[in-house]
Amino acid sequence: MDITQARPLIQRDFANHILPTLAEYVRIPNKSPLYAPEWATEGHMMRAAELLASWCRRQPVKGLQVEVLQREGRTPVIVCEIPATASDATGSVLMYGHFDKQPEFTGWDSDLDPWTPVFREGRLYGRGGADDGYAVFSSLEAVAVLQAQGIPHSRCLILIEACEESGSFDLPFYVELLADRIGTPNLVVCLDAECGDYDTFWLTTSLRGNLVGTLTCEVLTEGVHSGMAGGIAPTPVRILRALLDRLENVHTGDVLVESLHANIPRHRLDQARAAAQVLGESVWRKLPFSAGVEPISKDPVELLINGTWKPTVTITGAEGLPAMRNAGNVLLPRVALKLSLRLPPTVDATKAAATVKDILERDPPNGARITFNVDSSLDGWHAPDLQPWLTEAVERGANEHFTRDPLAMGTGGSIPFIGMLQQRFPETQFVVTGVLGPKSNAHGPNEFLDVPTAEKLTGFVAGLLERHARA
Repeated sequence: MDITQARPLIQRDFANHILPTLAEYVRIPNKSPLYAPEWATEGHMMRAAELLASWCRRQPVKGLQVEVLQREGRTPVIVCEIPATASDATGSVLMYGHFDKQPEFTGWDSDLDPWTPVFREGRLYGRGGADDGYAVFSSLEAVAVLQAQGIPHSRCLILIEACEESGSFDLPFYVELLADRIGTPNLVVCLDAECGDYDTFWLTTSLRGNLVGTLTCEVLTEGVHSGMAGGIAPTPVRILRALLDRLENVHTGDVLVESLHANIPRHRLDQARAAAQVLGESVWRKLPFSAGVEPISKDPVELLINGTWKPTVTITGAEGLPAMRNAGNVLLPRVALKLSLRLPPTVDATKAAATVKDILERDPPNGARITFNVDSSLDGWHAPDLQPWLTEAVERGANEHFTRDPLAMGTGGSIPFIGMLQQRFPETQFVVTGVLGPKSNAHGPNEFLDVPTAEKLTGFVAGLLERHARA
């Protein structure tokens, strides 16, 4: 591939039709089913699917077939199939992304809005552009770049789902439905991960698992004047605090349950050290700390390991606590907390769920009614070692499109599809990467897509497809 031809073509296509379509996509509030139970009747998800599929159908890609699949009661998927142009290609590539979105969240800057696209200093602000609307554009554009230069590629299947942010509960159904078309890919390219900075190609080597559940404490059948009940009835918040102390050290945040920890492979520690040398204090400075607040540690190696291979407990929501303006002198009858536990890549999430449930529900203080209902438990993923051809392809692509040698690190989040695929195709090679760099803030306020990084990543994927066909 001639880089001097590919780079301006990618930049022109982004400017002329990719970014305008992405901006239109940002305007659609197609929140993931977990956050929009009426998604089917609202129609936003299908509107987003048809928008993206329509763009795909207009691309000058030889042999391209585009389909929006939807079965009753299930979220849609977009499937793009491109036959091989390499006459001797024996393998295939599966490229993956998603187009469902996280909810709005609060705290957006006054001149920004989750559903209003804003272009500023090379970045597209708005919900879903970086997580993960760009993936279908970069994947198909990479194929178009090769075909524009007459460079052979293997058969490619692009699969873009619509419930990743809800745990990908519909995806196993579609993987079975598409089993013959998916076949056994020998390379999976996933564009839904993080990057440590915007100058380096970052290869994701692991993903943490995720256990989400609702912890509920009930002590009374109805609220009672706190002056009457205080000192007689236990308060649900105190009991919940005691239960949480069973899971984590309140002073350090360390998870106390031994079975939720995992042994960290030595080469992953070495990769974290290499990444820390480049990232330095940006590992923690990228977060919007309030004035005076400090990170758990200022050692970047420790923080990288904490965020990728250590278990953590986060309270992400609460019910039963009145808003401040409605908070009278009442001893609350019932309080529930939404817990999100991040699990090391190699910890079995199903077993972890059973362990956590037993720990929290066992021997309740004051005989309180305690329940821990598991909402979802997702395994993490630990990447297989790269084959020599892929190691060389990653190194060459990184040096062609980025300013540094490639770096590898784990990611603190979860992508259910990747673990699912590795179980199904244990011999398959994976390239998991993405554009979610410092302050891009997926899931939170002011989410943005760094456009130059997306363009560079598109060129990288094109080169990867070329080298896959040769290999």
